[in-house]
Amino acid sequence: MKGFLTVLSAAALLSVSCSKQKADLILYNGQVYTVNGAFDTVQAFAVKDGKILATGNTEEIRKSYTAPEEIDALGKPVYPGFIDAHAHFFGYGQSLQDADLREAKSWEEVCGRLTEFAKTHPDGWLTGNGWDQNDWPGKQFPDKTKLDQLFPERPVFLTRIDGHAAIANQKALDAAGLTKSYVLTGGEIVSKNGKLTGLLIDNATSLVENKIQAPSPQQMEKILMDAQQNCFAAGLTTIDDCGSNYELVNLIEKMQAGHKLKMRMYVMLSDHQPNYDYLFKRGAIKTERLNVRAFKVMGDGALGSRGACLLHPYHDMPDKSGFLLSNPEHFEAIAKKLAEKNFQMCTHAIGDSANRTILKIYNKVLGGKNDKRWRIEHAQVIAPEDFDLFGKANIIPSVQPTHATSDMYWAADRLGPERIKGAYAFKQLLKQNGWIPLGTDFPVEQINPMLTFYAATIRKDASNYPEGGFQKENGLSKEETLRGMTIWAAKANFEEQEKGSIETGKFADFVILDQDLLKASPAQILNTQVLKTYINGEKVYEKK
Repeated sequence: MKGFLTVLSAAALLSVSCSKQKADLILYNGQVYTVNGAFDTVQAFAVKDGKILATGNTEEIRKSYTAPEEIDALGKPVYPGFIDAHAHFFGYGQSLQDADLREAKSWEEVCGRLTEFAKTHPDGWLTGNGWDQNDWPGKQFPDKTKLDQLFPERPVFLTRIDGHAAIANQKALDAAGLTKSYVLTGGEIVSKNGKLTGLLIDNATSLVENKIQAPSPQQMEKILMDAQQNCFAAGLTTIDDCGSNYELVNLIEKMQAGHKLKMRMYVMLSDHQPNYDYLFKRGAIKTERLNVRAFKVMGDGALGSRGACLLHPYHDMPDKSGFLLSNPEHFEAIAKKLAEKNFQMCTHAIGDSANRTILKIYNKVLGGKNDKRWRIEHAQVIAPEDFDLFGKANIIPSVQPTHATSDMYWAADRLGPERIKGAYAFKQLLKQNGWIPLGTDFPVEQINPMLTFYAATIRKDASNYPEGGFQKENGLSKEETLRGMTIWAAKANFEEQEKGSIETGKFADFVILDQDLLKASPAQILNTQVLKTYINGEKVYEKK
């Protein structure tokens, strides 16, 4: 009789098992923020073939599905994989190979770091990035004198944190054949008393940078893999790579096909004729991990180096107003060409004059309401009367919250007390279309999405400055910020039907954190850690 009951029990279990639908992965016992339209939370979901099969409570998911792999989330918060809507993926990986000059508190500290770096990197050009004169006593740009003394026989090229200025020593200037200053569109070769200082602004930087030997294919692969590793550790599952060339796209495509590069990439090609020729001939590229349908155009420079194009002179330097990096006719010609070919136009615009110029061109070419999702990258300083130009033609402001908390120490000096009110105005920009994508602009800023969340909601930097927050009226809510880092970032890429939320049929891209950003205190947000990152239901990172 006992044997008969055992057989019956086994048969019953088999029947229950057979009645369950097969999945590849089940996550249960979580606080899952789906970031769907209703901003629902659930406890569990099932994954099959890299996509979300179903969501619900733990009991119903485990009752309805069986899977060889299960994740007990232990009550931890689970979010859609974070999407950085504006970054420089290859540039970040490349910066990891250079001297790190970020947060140096003086030019002397920069030179000291560079000297130490040179000891372990003795050959070829000496390159570094991340210096910011706004962090130094006096806030003055450096010149090449000290570099010439330290490295008289080795070319040195050091990029400012925003990528819009650089300092080169004499050896580097010689390599570029630069002997005197001259007028060029959208840039400045700085001289003093008739002699070059080594400082190069915006378009002038390429005159020297182009002389640096390009990395080999093997080095390029390492650069991409290093960037991927750090991004996965930060919970990032899609990166908008802003301003790459078609050769890099070919390498990314090859590495993804070989399952080596797993990061999802939304690549904007830079504003160069070979890139237009390539994509116009080939057509938009769309795979599960690669999307190439956009072009990144540079409108003006940066506020920190006074290259941002302003309607009125800089408050702290009345003889400068910045400059456009190309003439308006160029921007309009590109806009008409991209509209005709049905590609997305994404234009860097920092200053209020640059934003007005690009917004008016967009409005003219787009002709009112549309779904082309053309973007203004940064949208940093907007004149009060120009905000509605975003909504009139459904233009997307793609912003980076940590720029506000990095720049706030000196932005008012640049802009003055009135103009600063229209800067980093994320809430005003959100109202234009009802949604806004968020990014970091790394490596200009750190890649950590928690800093994005903190800056957007608390409007302070990591040192808890300023008390009360910077222009707090333009902060975003926690829900708005999470949407900006997920579903709205996906929407900016025409990808909201496949990612950006944990919903049936979408890619199983998700992260598990140790603290709930929606409930955490400000201090807890800053200390939040990524425990695991998944792409397509595959674990690509786990905190040790």
